Amino acid sequence: MKTSIFFVFRLAAAWFAAFLLLIMVWNGVFDGSPPEGLFFLLFVITLGFVIAGAISHIRRIRLIAGRIDPGTLANRHSRQVEIPLEAGEAFDLVDAAIRELPRSEEIESARDSLQVRSKVTRVNPYSNKSPGRFNPLYWIHIKRNQILATVTPRDGTSSVSLVCEPESGAWSDWFKVDDGTNLENAEAITRAITRRVAEHRRNEQAAAQQTVTEKELTVAKLSLLHAQVEPHFLYNTLASAQYLTRSDPARADEMLGNLITYLRHSLPRTEDSLSTLGEELERARAYLEILKIRMGARLNLQIEVPEALKSIPFPAMMLQTLVENAIKHGLEPKSGGGTVWIIARTIDDTLAVTVADDGQGFNAGSSGTGIGLKNVRERLRLAYGVAASFAIVANFPSGVAATINIPNDATKGDDHA
Repeated sequence: MKTSIFFVFRLAAAWFAAFLLLIMVWNGVFDGSPPEGLFFLLFVITLGFVIAGAISHIRRIRLIAGRIDPGTLANRHSRQVEIPLEAGEAFDLVDAAIRELPRSEEIESARDSLQVRSKVTRVNPYSNKSPGRFNPLYWIHIKRNQILATVTPRDGTSSVSLVCEPESGAWSDWFKVDDGTNLENAEAITRAITRRVAEHRRNEQAAAQQTVTEKELTVAKLSLLHAQVEPHFLYNTLASAQYLTRSDPARADEMLGNLITYLRHSLPRTEDSLSTLGEELERARAYLEILKIRMGARLNLQIEVPEALKSIPFPAMMLQTLVENAIKHGLEPKSGGGTVWIIARTIDDTLAVTVADDGQGFNAGSSGTGIGLKNVRERLRLAYGVAASFAIVANFPSGVAATINIPNDATKGDDHA
């Protein structure tokens, strides 16, 4: 209550001092007695408008802020808002919040200096009209407010300094109230920033959840692929081994040895264990050696993988997928069979693993867009993001070459497990 009374008294005292100054100027200019009755009437009318405006201002501030204190009653307001984003993102967020403020105009956005300036047309909250010409306050009526926002970079975060004030000098605060319009602007921009930060967090959480879901789906697809492919391959291999035990026991023993190696590397891994290029190569080699016994001279195998690269972490089953594709779509449909190459090399900080064949190449039934290759691309994206890539091209003079590129020091990703 005392704060409100003092606020009204301060405005009345300022206007009283202004009228005293007017009388003194009148005496100095006209060197005579002023029309005291006219001045007194003008002062009473003005004081009535001032007190009425001050009371309305106080009541509106109470509605907006829920409290009355010198800070809320002021015509000029500042805010310090902490944003958990880097400076560029914080600037875009603040710029968008100011641009969406009703009646914003003359917006100046300087990204290099991280500043946004704006003018905001002031609207009388009780009327769409400006004070009438017979209202003494008309002559100092302020038509616009202004906003200045400055983003200060921190360590991974940003701090926003927000200033909302009338488009006039500080002297006008002694004579005129802003009806809470600058407090409204400050609160509105602060709310908009808070809402946008919360929305940014929700989007990040949704993206993270989507990534987890996609990751789990990919693992499920991989498990389903194991369940569908391995029993079929196991059945054919055991059937071939059974036949060879009667006709060629030595080759049957070799096939069963390769099958044991293949199965040992195909058992489910614990979540924390990692596969390596060497382990994946052993699985692929065992698979191809089994097929060589079954296909005979129709299948040749060439492996060029330096020993130093075999310890590099490599996604499980990816090499196997490419090898199976080369057999299924490249060599098995070709009457004379052919060769499968497995080549690994490092280029700068990247490990490149290529599986190539000289089979029948791309055709209507094999265009490099099958489910297996789609899973390879998706698993690489989930495990390494943009740091990994997958390419499949025609091999010369015939066949297909598929290459996986991953960081040679990578140790993360669901596919390592």
